[in-house]
Amino acid sequence: MPKPLSDIEIARVAKIRPIHEIGEKLGIPADALLPYGHTKAKLGYDFLKSLQSKTDGKLILVTAISPTPAGEGKTTTSVGLGDGLNRIGKNTAICLREPSLGPCFGMKGGAAGGGYAQVVPMEDINLHFTGDFHAIGAAHNLLSALVDNHVYWSNELKLDSRRVSWRRVVDMNDRALRQITVSLGGVANGFPRESGFDITVASEIMAIFCLAEDLDDLQRRLGNIIVGYTRQRNPVLARDVNAPGSMTALLKDAFMPNLVQTLENNPALIHGGPFANIAHGCNSVVATKAALKLADYVVTEAGFGADLGAEKFFDIKCRKAGLAPDVVVLVATARALKMHGGVARNDLNSENVAAVEAGLENLGRHLRNITQFGLPVAVANNRFTADTDAELGAIKRFCSDFGVEVFDCTHWSDGGAGTETLATHVADLADSGRSQFRTLYDDNMSLWEKARCVARTLYGADDIIADKKVRAQFDEYNKEYGHFPVCMAKTQYSFSTDPNLRGAPSGHMVPIREIRLS
Repeated sequence: MPKPLSDIEIARVAKIRPIHEIGEKLGIPADALLPYGHTKAKLGYDFLKSLQSKTDGKLILVTAISPTPAGEGKTTTSVGLGDGLNRIGKNTAICLREPSLGPCFGMKGGAAGGGYAQVVPMEDINLHFTGDFHAIGAAHNLLSALVDNHVYWSNELKLDSRRVSWRRVVDMNDRALRQITVSLGGVANGFPRESGFDITVASEIMAIFCLAEDLDDLQRRLGNIIVGYTRQRNPVLARDVNAPGSMTALLKDAFMPNLVQTLENNPALIHGGPFANIAHGCNSVVATKAALKLADYVVTEAGFGADLGAEKFFDIKCRKAGLAPDVVVLVATARALKMHGGVARNDLNSENVAAVEAGLENLGRHLRNITQFGLPVAVANNRFTADTDAELGAIKRFCSDFGVEVFDCTHWSDGGAGTETLATHVADLADSGRSQFRTLYDDNMSLWEKARCVARTLYGADDIIADKKVRAQFDEYNKEYGHFPVCMAKTQYSFSTDPNLRGAPSGHMVPIREIRLS
């Protein structure tokens, strides 16, 4: 039996169509595309504005159980489902995040799907793509330089250099830069202080980039960034150092959504890429809204498990952008469920129905959590070659108690043909009008109560705890910012804050060590 082709080998022999042909499938004229070579393009601003009067399509969110090293295949399933919907005659577009170079050169690897459910050109997408992340990094570090320059020359704002909170970014895993001392080398280089680098996808600018509605909104949000505080603890904003205009100029081209294609030559918009464990984990609002105007069905994904990416998709992105999803697809694998059931990674290729059944408590909590948002759900079992019918049967029996159907999906090996039954069911759910979407908490709840609501309702925690200093921060921020949603940053591997507690732990406490404005 010949060895299966690797992801990169499959991508390199793909029959990629010229990008203007992909645009035609969505009714995008060639002159509305700004090509980056023959296989990538951005959607022009004039064309985006022309879409505003069109009716929205159906919005489908793909999320997953709590991730494990065994892998769940959320992006792969998103691509496979999009191809499956197109195969059954549904005009569908896919909306994904752009990969970060950090994971691409780290343990996780690329994020363009896998097997025969990929977006292409895969190597371009996983590396520099159209330069969006570089532009975001440049805009972020420009603000860093402007802050340091202001302190050096006059400091009319009386910014306390000990309380500069704005760091720098680089789109790479580089632990040596996490905590550094800047401005060494003499008086000409400024005032030495501790600072550091974050990864670009953790930048507040990345989050702003993905939530802004247009360039004016982008510039307004950039101006509201808090870069530090005075000795009197008064905030200093990016607009106070005249940064928003020049930052927006650096982001002007990047802010246009990117159009590419799947291996089956179906359209995909890939734009923005905040992480879901430390940020809100969704692609850009401008790309999602454009796709909804262009296609009858839009498949998008949110990072990590449903307790992180999906919750933030609902409570942050949908709340702020006025989106209302129609259906959720929850991705699971027998391998991951076995790990949640206590099986070691090296033993996952052996049938173990009992371990699958033990791990199903994780799937069950995610299903219950999704119902908190008033949405219908289907389960996609991303099938691996070592999975058995007995293991799949256990998953189906468990989900039947929730009134949820499970679909055995083989998109990794079969492309869109491996998701046709799932696609038919998902389209029916989306068209059924069953969605009664609601957010988890109201805007008028306090920040502390919002965090407590997420922890108790979704994580299965008894409560949240914090020391007096953090509680005082909550109280202080609540005076002016209490109407904002909360973005919880925790491990993606568990409902708790302990990454080793798999399954569905309950009765734990969620300690809050820090609260930041973003």
